[in-house]
Amino acid sequence: MCAQHRLRAGRPGTIRLGVSRLGTGLLALAAVALTAPVAQARPRAAAPATVTVDYGIALAGIPIGTAQVSGAIENTRYRMDVSARLTGLVGAVTGGMGSARASGLIATGPQPNAFAIQTKTSNSGIAVRMALAHGNVTQAEITPPLVDMGDRVPITAANRRGVIDPASALLMPATSRGDLLDPANCNRTLPVFDGATRFDVVLSYGETRAVEKPGYVGPVLVCNARYQAIAGHRPDRPGVRFMEENRDMSVWLAPVEGTRVLLPIRIAVRTTVGTNIIEATRWQRSGGPATSTTAATTTTAAAPGASMASLGETR
Repeated sequence: MCAQHRLRAGRPGTIRLGVSRLGTGLLALAAVALTAPVAQARPRAAAPATVTVDYGIALAGIPIGTAQVSGAIENTRYRMDVSARLTGLVGAVTGGMGSARASGLIATGPQPNAFAIQTKTSNSGIAVRMALAHGNVTQAEITPPLVDMGDRVPITAANRRGVIDPASALLMPATSRGDLLDPANCNRTLPVFDGATRFDVVLSYGETRAVEKPGYVGPVLVCNARYQAIAGHRPDRPGVRFMEENRDMSVWLAPVEGTRVLLPIRIAVRTTVGTNIIEATRWQRSGGPATSTTAATTTTAAAPGASMASLGETR
């Protein structure tokens, strides 16, 4: 990674896989098993808990793409891989696809130490790489370099502290010491920085529902979501104002068996052209200590693979 920061106030519209665009749904490829060597006299360390979720992406009721998220969790470490691809006529016209990868430590929230994302359309592409320490960005690089549009809210040094990347934002450790389905686990603010834009996603408890998906049957938390632009955005852009005023956004969280984390099983965001829904079509859990949960889940060997990502097209 280049040590030189390449962050500027502006950026092309393809950095983030927005929910209204690439299905801010989703994103990189391949869940990697995290195994630690142990001394011969000691028992073998348990394999990391791995969960792989496949998603369908629909806009205004029309299927437009697919995505996948794979997470590997071992003690206090995690790795997230996210990928997404537009399909059908939309995919044929735009060629839209993207992938992201993040890794780091789990504390009260994710503390990423590395993040990379790459997106591609039929006529453009962009890549972002970041290094972080204790939630603070230490290095960042955008390729190709950004063009200063002159109308964006400047990103300050403070905007790069105490943040998480879009892929790590999908991993939600329990904030409550009780049950993973405690409504308190909805209530949190995600301070997201994608390399060029700083925004908050504010979640609050809405209700608890029962769902039935291949690989997961049981209750989920339905969290209401709000978007708050912080920096790097263009405040006069209609899409920004629309998202900040948007009250029709939600994230459904399901517990990952054997861990103290939750992952989205459904994301819904109203856009100017209809509601964008990213919903799980398959949930697979493998490895790690199996513990009883309130949900009935299948435990099958998941092949390496991954994908998913942020909240709305606001550029």
